[in-house]
Amino acid sequence: MLWILCPPYFERYGWHSLVVNPADIHRKGKEKYTKTDKIDAQLISRELKDGRLDSIHIPDVEREQLRSLFRRRNDLVKDYRRVKSTIKMQLLYFGIAIPDEFDNDHWSHKFRDWVDDVIFKYPSARETLNSRMRSFRFIDQELRDVSTKMRAYCRKHYKKDYYLLKSIPGIGGIVACGIICELGDLRRFNSIKHLAGYVGLAPGIHQSGDNQRSTGITMRAHRLMRSYFIEASWQAIRTDPIMQAYYRKHVGKNVKSIIIKVARKLLSRTLAVIKTETPYAIGVIE
Repeated sequence: MLWILCPPYFERYGWHSLVVNPADIHRKGKEKYTKTDKIDAQLISRELKDGRLDSIHIPDVEREQLRSLFRRRNDLVKDYRRVKSTIKMQLLYFGIAIPDEFDNDHWSHKFRDWVDDVIFKYPSARETLNSRMRSFRFIDQELRDVSTKMRAYCRKHYKKDYYLLKSIPGIGGIVACGIICELGDLRRFNSIKHLAGYVGLAPGIHQSGDNQRSTGITMRAHRLMRSYFIEASWQAIRTDPIMQAYYRKHVGKNVKSIIIKVARKLLSRTLAVIKTETPYAIGVIE
């Protein structure tokens, strides 16, 4: 983000403020390869004088602080995966094979007890693994607590939108919270094209004369929410016959391309449910 003129809290003094994306500031050929503070200031002044700068959406303080809770959860998810990988690596390093019944992503209480009961020749290895398991249990509990509090807050303060979003196959409590926290009120988007461009599920096109080719999905995206919609699409395929039929219609093509199409369809469905304020009914032809 790039601040123009002054932060928003200066508006109380009558100073106008504008926040724009740096990518929206036009640069000529030479300016693309030369960057200094002086050149940046000249570019901003030129665009501002010509009236070509459009402000991006700025969430209010409440939404910004709620977003911080959602991002804290994502940090914990990364830490959770990291510590699990480290523990598995430690067992492999010491030559201990994990039983087939426990060799999966879900760490049951039986598996945790098994790790606690592993016997080593020397106590130093046992202490190392104990320390890692304490870290794992701490992160696991933190992740559960933060997730619970985030869902409870969204249910209380954004009850209507939360349950509208949860009515859509593929979108559970966490994804619904993510949409509320990161995208805000979807009613501010004029069309699915506008929303898809914001999330990053819009196609990129390169055309020169009669030659036109697709460059895949756009690089400009809300990468966190794009990944959430893609993950939710796999679940939607399993639970919604319409989504499943749409996926099978494209079978034979690149799997990554197909799931992007499904994700965009899921995004379109999400916008429609919020704008019409009508829960989604499975099996209804769209």
